Amino acid sequence: MFDDVSDIFEATVDWPKRLAHEAPFYRRWFEQVGVRSVVDVACGGGRHAAMFHDWGLDVEGADISQKMIARAKAAFGESERLRWAVRGFDEPYTPRPPFDAAVCVGNSLALAADRAMAERAVRQMLSMVRGGGLVVIHVLNLWSLPDGPCVWHKCQQVTLPAGGAIVLRGVHRCGGRGYVELAAITPGGDASGVPTLRAEATPLLGFEATDLERMARSSGAAETCFFGGYRNQPYEREKSSDLIIVATRGSN
Repeated sequence: MFDDVSDIFEATVDWPKRLAHEAPFYRRWFEQVGVRSVVDVACGGGRHAAMFHDWGLDVEGADISQKMIARAKAAFGESERLRWAVRGFDEPYTPRPPFDAAVCVGNSLALAADRAMAERAVRQMLSMVRGGGLVVIHVLNLWSLPDGPCVWHKCQQVTLPAGGAIVLRGVHRCGGRGYVELAAITPGGDASGVPTLRAEATPLLGFEATDLERMARSSGAAETCFFGGYRNQPYEREKSSDLIIVATRGSN
């Protein structure tokens, strides 16, 4: 989906507002364990990686999408302290020295093809950080959504490289799976002037807190904390919009 409609997806996110909302959470945890280097796994267009780099950290952003990595390089440049790599989040990689922290945010883990891939990704993230280092994973809490109807949370006019469009974005749950719905309505390009509708539905894995706990613990995490949002809210399965785990790798 994001290779095909990355322009539409990027246009629907208010990045300054989102990063301002999330930054204090990362700062608190990074300062707590003395983070100086971080890998942003499934970094997309590189917004979080660039923010961490602006804080003076040594950062690597990695994503399986060549288009997203090209977008990140074009937007934020590349240097010894800000690097980009085309790599899936479950692909083996042993950094030397290991990172102090790894993040996988924006519901990226839920885009894994299956639970086995998600578990490999969690194991890989924990293997990339030093003892006492952090892994932060954020996913949408599907269990706060009704089972069936789509919850639409974006409807806005945007400007894309090809011109203006009306974009709708939402999410719905069907049992234990979720789906991101994205639709773009653009003016007609032919003589009829009929608008064009383009729609995508991307499946999401649904994770319980116990799933992430088990994956992290079996991959070397010594401690785990769960939150229902970036304001450090306690996680409540039926109410929290987000599910965030902060896992600390053991010293061995």
